[in-house]
Amino acid sequence: MNRTWMTQTIGSALALFGMAAIAPAQTGGLPLAQVRPTDLQFAPMPNGTYQANVIGDVTKAGPYAARTRLPAGLRIPPHFHQEARIVLIVSGTLYVGYGERFDESKLMALPAGSVFTEPERQPHFVWAKDGEVVLHVTGEGPSSTTWLDQRK
Repeated sequence: MNRTWMTQTIGSALALFGMAAIAPAQTGGLPLAQVRPTDLQFAPMPNGTYQANVIGDVTKAGPYAARTRLPAGLRIPPHFHQEARIVLIVSGTLYVGYGERFDESKLMALPAGSVFTEPERQPHFVWAKDGEVVLHVTGEGPSSTTWLDQRK
């Protein structure tokens, strides 16, 4: 088997699941970790969600994985992040749209098992319209959120 093809394939697979192929010298490598759902400690966030660090810490440099719970009915207005993210819907159905204004016509229903991306600085908005939604978010920290002014 071609070694270059195999390296690229493994790198692509790791990136798909949010564990970008990062040289250990750059970040110290990923820690050994085994995390059960019962190990997660969710904390309330200012935007109405609840978040738990799974691997790493979203506020610190390096790769991270976080679990986010959105209560039923929660609408998160347009915003963007400085870092790129990959998001897996663990449970529920999340309505996701891209753009600088919350526009229901741009929302796509993504059921559990779906994946979407949040490219760096790409405005997006979400709605847990039908019930609670649980997300698994991966990226390279530190994470930040910029909220867009909806009064324009």
